[in-house]
Amino acid sequence: MTVDRLCVVLATGLGISYIALPAAGRKWTGAGLLGTVEGLLLWSFLPAAPGPYAAVVAAASTVACWVCGRADRALGTHDSPSIVLDEVIGFWVAAAGLAHEPKSAAVAFVAFRLFDSVKLPPYRWLERLPGGLGVVADDLGAGVAANLAARLILGGWGWSR
Repeated sequence: MTVDRLCVVLATGLGISYIALPAAGRKWTGAGLLGTVEGLLLWSFLPAAPGPYAAVVAAASTVACWVCGRADRALGTHDSPSIVLDEVIGFWVAAAGLAHEPKSAAVAFVAFRLFDSVKLPPYRWLERLPGGLGVVADDLGAGVAANLAARLILGGWGWSR
């Protein structure tokens, strides 16, 4: 397997994005939702302690930029809808510092899907960055916005750590 092919496999969430509905002229394919589900499932394997969690997410974000950039070039696109590794990492940012429990995961999940779908400025502008950085950075921004919203929601309802 070539490096580019391996990057495509990893960037598409081991092919999970191909389960999504074909675009058929529509913007929404469902691949981002499936990528976020994959991020949620993998989240339970991340360290709970803040320092190690941040280190893993920072390292994964760096690797994701490179992997998504290679995959995008191999696919001949920029921010292909079939690339979902950015949603995985974005969800991890959305859930950073939250208790590893279902209610926190659910709030972070919904908030991330909302902020990732709406693409508000300033993080919408991040997708204009070149290569894999542009693929991943807007999802990191959506993750930060979702994390802040989740903290407000969970803290407001007495659900925080």
